[in-house]
Amino acid sequence: MPYVTVKMLPGRTDEQKRALCEKVTEAVSETVDAPKENITVFIEEMQPEHYGVAGQLFSDKKK
Repeated sequence: MPYVTVKMLPGRTDEQKRALCEKVTEAVSETVDAPKENITVFIEEMQPEHYGVAGQLFSDKKK
């Protein structure tokens, strides 16, 4: 049973998230020959102030 976690910034619509789940499921199913019913996709929306890149909070890079 493959589990896939997608981490991304907030702001995508429910429609975009549905499409992402469908396409990720399809890609995993084709790649590892797993039934779609056994594939779980998690979408985690990350706040820019909750992680850093190159020693700087991502939220500070936008300023």
